[in-house]
Amino acid sequence: MSKIDEITREKWILGAFPEWGTWLNEEIDQEIVKPNTVAMWWLGCTGIWIKTEKNTNIAVDLWFGNGKRTQKNKYMDEYHQMRNMTGGRMTQPNLRAAPVVYDPFGVTKVDAVLSTHYHNDHIDPFFASAVMKNCSPDVPFIGPLESVKKWLGYGIPRERCIIVKPGDTVKIGDVEIVVLDSFDRTCLVTADKPLAGICPTDMDEKAVNYLFKTPGGNIYHSGDSHYSVYYAKHGKDHHIDVALGSYGENPVGNQDKMTSVDILRMAEALQTDVVIPFHYDVWTNFKADPGEILMLYNYKKHVLNYKFRPFIWEVGGKFTYPDDREKLQYHYRRGFEDCFTDEPNVPYRSVL
Repeated sequence: MSKIDEITREKWILGAFPEWGTWLNEEIDQEIVKPNTVAMWWLGCTGIWIKTEKNTNIAVDLWFGNGKRTQKNKYMDEYHQMRNMTGGRMTQPNLRAAPVVYDPFGVTKVDAVLSTHYHNDHIDPFFASAVMKNCSPDVPFIGPLESVKKWLGYGIPRERCIIVKPGDTVKIGDVEIVVLDSFDRTCLVTADKPLAGICPTDMDEKAVNYLFKTPGGNIYHSGDSHYSVYYAKHGKDHHIDVALGSYGENPVGNQDKMTSVDILRMAEALQTDVVIPFHYDVWTNFKADPGEILMLYNYKKHVLNYKFRPFIWEVGGKFTYPDDREKLQYHYRRGFEDCFTDEPNVPYRSVL
């Protein structure tokens, strides 16, 4: 049989996806975190992997799914959160733009799985299944009530789940997780009923923010929070070294992501040392240029006496605090460090 005859769609999918295979899994597993530092990897959307000097591994908002895959459905579901938020009816063109850089079924070790909220791009059945099959039988799944309901729906045992709300703390290895208020107003109006005239009071059951206190620094994960002046309260109550904020270019009639101005205001209010935008990578209809944040930062940093620095990441990249705190932009490893270890195999050196 010829190779052409052997090739099938299924073989293509298994051979090409996830796009990075287990490259990043191996990097994270092999990483030895130096004392007094903390390492993080961006896995796309708001998915972050945190690893500490004592080999505590925490996965937050990992997601390995898709956005839209067909144009056959012309309209959003009646109570889709974006329909609730905008009053629009047409299916939004949110195709996944970022690659899947981590193989969920290649996970070997994780000490806690966290979700900031229950929207589908912040909680993942594939990773939950892999953790249940591959990892220690006591790995907890931590999140607000609605996230836990989703895990239970996947088949995660109730005894493996921890429901949290603002004010709670959870200790995982050498990391203290402080649960804080979310400002995710899109999540607040996620409901399957008419909301006009109703004052919702269930934000704490739907979404939370997290502060991870590690030996190498404190990391603030804001999930899908919008800008809020209450960031200043969080900044006064807690020491924050790195703050992560959902950034994007909002379509007309939509206010779902923080803008470049909001990201800078959040960083100033939180009194963070480094601010990192995320989420702008994943949806085609919310794609944004984080260089705008750098441009605005440089325009305003002297007049407003900013004490923080922005860092522009790339999906799959690593950020180590405090070692990388002076960097402004990430670049993937370029390789070829061992060039000229051997004599190049060329006709003569002038070719080079």
